[in-house]
Amino acid sequence: MVKKVFSIFLVTSTFISANVYETNCIKCHKRLPVSIDKYFYRYLLKYSSERDVKNAMINYLKNPSKDDTVMPDAFISRFGVKKKSSLNEKELKEAIGSYWKKYKVIGKLK
Repeated sequence: MVKKVFSIFLVTSTFISANVYETNCIKCHKRLPVSIDKYFYRYLLKYSSERDVKNAMINYLKNPSKDDTVMPDAFISRFGVKKKSSLNEKELKEAIGSYWKKYKVIGKLK
């Protein structure tokens, strides 16, 4: 019984995480000419570790600035700096966690 409840909780929490990512991140990024995976690789190049990438993304989304973006100046000149996220801390962590799982390269390289 406990295993069944835990399994349902795990599936539900995974679905909720994907929803935050899909409904908030993908929705906006679809309108931009740079695919969402490009941001991930820029963060990975600059910050390297999972912890540092996630922290940098969360910090940027909470307080976006030209000085902290990973995008080139030409991109910022054309599209501007992102507006502050309306997601709370928990939602940001869930969305970034889903994003990390989707694009991480660790364990996917052969």
